[in-house]
Amino acid sequence: MTSVTDCFAHLRDRGECALIPFITAGDPSLEITEKALKLLDESGANLIELGVPYSDPLADGPVIQAAATRALQRGTHLDQVLAMVQRLSPQLQAPIILFTYYNPIYKRGLTPFFQAIAQAGVKGLVVPDLPLEEAQPLLETAAAHGIEVTLLVAPTSSPERIKRIAAQSQGFIYLVSTTGVTGVRSQLEARVQDLLHGLREVTDKPIGVGFGISQPEHAQQVRQWGADAAIVGSAFVKRLAHSDPNQGLAEVQAFCQSLKRSLQQE
Repeated sequence: MTSVTDCFAHLRDRGECALIPFITAGDPSLEITEKALKLLDESGANLIELGVPYSDPLADGPVIQAAATRALQRGTHLDQVLAMVQRLSPQLQAPIILFTYYNPIYKRGLTPFFQAIAQAGVKGLVVPDLPLEEAQPLLETAAAHGIEVTLLVAPTSSPERIKRIAAQSQGFIYLVSTTGVTGVRSQLEARVQDLLHGLREVTDKPIGVGFGISQPEHAQQVRQWGADAAIVGSAFVKRLAHSDPNQGLAEVQAFCQSLKRSLQQE
């Protein structure tokens, strides 16, 4: 498993747009999560975001909130998630990016947290409720353990703030396509294209677009607008929550393949 930066460098050399699926660990079970990670890795995912279930996921919409609640009700916790990643990571090509809120990190302590996730084989981290003004200690500790922390740019961010976030973000920059929480939407907001162009003026780092991408056409659109990655969450989580876990896995695999094909089309 390569680093997030190296993965994007290889893709950029080949002129490819990355596909980054998101799933919630432990929904419907950690066993199914492990199977899903393998399937995504085999079906075109270039990097994979793995959400740690949290009781108050403010940035997540109803689909991912419900998945996190189900996972917590089954007793899923961070140590179980990391044990699964450590067991699985040597088999994966796609780098694992952990998605977690700040409170579990604070509770464990920065150094113990990063020691644990680095040992498990995690390569990147997204902390959606970490403001830029308070990010420096986390960024420094992460760097000391070889973990790249990706920061989020919101549509409402000022040009000056976007510039500062872009300078600090590691691996890539996560461009939130819409105000509000994650979730499936019927179409993307056209201003995403303007936001991408504005980011390009202040950074040459890769840019991934997320929140609301739920169809192959959406992924193709953000690629045409100039994104380096399409990040797809709720649409995967919803499929994986199928009442028949095997059917859910089959739907996840087919959806991943269709998204990857759309990103390869001219």
